[in-house]
Amino acid sequence: MADLNINKEHDTTDSGALESSSEDLATVVDDLLAQLSTKFANISSDLLTKMDEMSRRLDNLETSIQASARSQNEEAK
Repeated sequence: MADLNINKEHDTTDSGALESSSEDLATVVDDLLAQLSTKFANISSDLLTKMDEMSRRLDNLETSIQASARSQNEEAK
């Protein structure tokens, strides 16, 4: 079997470089999480806005249907 030690070339690095690399990775991950959080908040806000609009339109449709039904009942009398 082949040796699967991927980090073989990094075995000789000093601890300062590893700390810097870890800090860079942490910064990148933090930035990515912040971007994802912002995008999720925006999408959630957009979705809630669209749901509110759909609810308002359904309420208007229901009111219109009820008014139409009432007028048809009154005409039938």
